[in-house]
Amino acid sequence: MRDNSASVSLQTVSSTFRPACTVTLRASRRRADTIDVSTMAIRTFTTDRGDDGRRIDLVLRRHLAGVDGATRTRVQRWIEDGAVTVNGRRACRTASRIALGDMVAIAIPHADEVTRSPMQAERGNLDLLFEDDYLLATNKPAGLVVHPTHAHATGTLMNALLWYARRWPSIHRPSIVSRLDKLTSGIVLVAKTAATHAALQRMLAASATEKEYLAVVYGRVNVGTGRIALRLSRDRIDRRKVAASEHTGAESLTQFVRLGHVSAPRVGLTLLRCRLVTGRTHQIRAHLAARGWPLVGDPVYGEPRWTRIVDPQVADALRAFPRQALHAWRLALTHPVTRSRLDLQAPLPQDMQRLLEVSGLAGFL
Repeated sequence: MRDNSASVSLQTVSSTFRPACTVTLRASRRRADTIDVSTMAIRTFTTDRGDDGRRIDLVLRRHLAGVDGATRTRVQRWIEDGAVTVNGRRACRTASRIALGDMVAIAIPHADEVTRSPMQAERGNLDLLFEDDYLLATNKPAGLVVHPTHAHATGTLMNALLWYARRWPSIHRPSIVSRLDKLTSGIVLVAKTAATHAALQRMLAASATEKEYLAVVYGRVNVGTGRIALRLSRDRIDRRKVAASEHTGAESLTQFVRLGHVSAPRVGLTLLRCRLVTGRTHQIRAHLAARGWPLVGDPVYGEPRWTRIVDPQVADALRAFPRQALHAWRLALTHPVTRSRLDLQAPLPQDMQRLLEVSGLAGFL
């Protein structure tokens, strides 16, 4: 998925911001007029998979995370004032939905914009799996946040990438294409140029990549292969979560193959290989939990089923596992520039390798 700060462009313009239709400011302002942005900043970005199906006001807040003045109320006012366009047409409603690949532009009055300091380059360790002049792939450890947030302003993968890129040509800048949750390990794809990023986003939107995960779940998965097509939407009670439903939310599809299972008396444990066909937030975690196979260690969608396992050694290993047992193991795609075939694999991290050994699932890899 896309890195906000790397993808949002900013320019000050001296002409009038012209959406598809003439825009009149709200009556509460001093006078009605077309929007003149001679003292405004225009920000543009292309929506990514994390935006697909979400309200435009929420999408704007996500991509304007570096603007202190971009409160939800103010963002909604900008939309109502006609300061936002999607694919060249004015966004008419704050509740309108965004699709993957939409081009969004917003004219922000300078009086409203208070920009935070730019992201800092910080020395960090990168486990590179592939690199050329156009993109790179790195193996992210569990526990590392991908992009700075209010809670994690420094020490992220993006900070380390900026340090690594400090001597790149001026037209190159790291832009994260595929994100992972903090507690998920594995492959993260990074574009070096805007053109490469756009090409990779189109490939993701067209499902022209193969992204596979290894997952350890509680339960006895009783089919060798399967698909989970439950829709996903934000949980109305707990905004940290997504809710799976047959009828409500964005269409989502996860395919899986059972690699092996062990009895782990009273509970059962299964090793799955999951493939994302769509790429919604928490998709694999929510889909598996909804089917009754929660990921071992998942702090949001999981269950402490280790309490029912008879073998004390296995139970202790499951209890102590510090995060969701999910690893972005493989990424295959056609290189967007050279057209060569890339098939990248991230070695299983030590914590998951140890879990598989203790549980008896290691022999199925």
